[in-house]
Amino acid sequence: MDIQRALHSSILERLKPNKVNVIMGTRRVGKTFLIQKIIRETSDKVFMMEGEDVNVQNLLSEVSIANYKRIFSDTELLVIDEAQAIPDVGKKLKLIVDHVPGLKIIATGSSAFDLAQQSGEPLTGRSYFHNLYPIAQAELLPIENALQTRQNLEERIIYGGYPELFQMTTLREKELYLKDLVNSYLLKDILAYEGVRNTDKIKDLLRLIAYQLGKEVSMQELGNTLNISKNTVEKYLDLLSKVFILKKIGGYSKNLRKEVTKSTRWYFYDNGIRNAIINEFKPISLRTDIGEIWENYLISERIKLLSYNYRYVDHYFWRTYDQQEIDLLELENGQLSAFEFKWKNDHYKLPAIFKTAYPEATFTLINQSNYLEFIS
Repeated sequence: MDIQRALHSSILERLKPNKVNVIMGTRRVGKTFLIQKIIRETSDKVFMMEGEDVNVQNLLSEVSIANYKRIFSDTELLVIDEAQAIPDVGKKLKLIVDHVPGLKIIATGSSAFDLAQQSGEPLTGRSYFHNLYPIAQAELLPIENALQTRQNLEERIIYGGYPELFQMTTLREKELYLKDLVNSYLLKDILAYEGVRNTDKIKDLLRLIAYQLGKEVSMQELGNTLNISKNTVEKYLDLLSKVFILKKIGGYSKNLRKEVTKSTRWYFYDNGIRNAIINEFKPISLRTDIGEIWENYLISERIKLLSYNYRYVDHYFWRTYDQQEIDLLELENGQLSAFEFKWKNDHYKLPAIFKTAYPEATFTLINQSNYLEFIS
């Protein structure tokens, strides 16, 4: 299945001399495939580097203008895959982009907390940052009709959208792939981070979060359950969000005393990863958590859509202390939009206190009949 990634055209549009396009995303999400496609389509003279290759690291270790001019004098497009593995990659890219005239650069990284910190400040004004996620439903619309989309919905809610899944023919094969992905690749970058040693605690934390989709999470309770400090829990969750495994959503308020604001909810960027972590791949008809995974699916797909369209939207949930709530709020350019997610139930009454407090807000109930408009 040939799936055109949404970032493909965006990167080509921004592929300019003396600019760096940084592509961020988890491992196995398709970064290498994407840049190889771009390389095949360009007429530029390309220098392709693998950041985890020791020879590449040694080649770039002499941080000097003369060295980089010598290496890249005949290059028009420099591509560095897994660039976060190169020490001080941000400073090196800055020197290259500033002093090798006409050079276009693409750098990929699966470790956001590493590459973004290393490259963000040095590359101010010199870079475009792009987030690459598992395959989005919006990316599938050109290659499937409405009936196929409907037929594939339940499977995508359970197995998610990692690209290699689309080459597999059996559900068992997909299940084994996701379990291997979680065990072998998903946490690799976090475990390489200084100070993180305990794989089991992070997996246990992910398991606890997986069972609390759409619910407020107490850092203190998570710490007590895992026998680690609240600060360590916060540190691990921060790292998990920076490598695009978890998405944090906070409570919204204009300081009305009845509204909950300090709590957080956490969602997975991919349903398949969530289900692999708890080893739960039963069909939807046999599940008790369809409401939670439907909500997670819609939120993750919405984030992909907004990100690929470079729309900068703040996300929140809304709840009062007497348990009136709304699943998702979006704040974009001062406009507040509220969304409630239902798998089967078409009936939902917007809380009167919300309508009174935020009369300017729009409201939409998202269910199976209109979800495609919301995510694509």
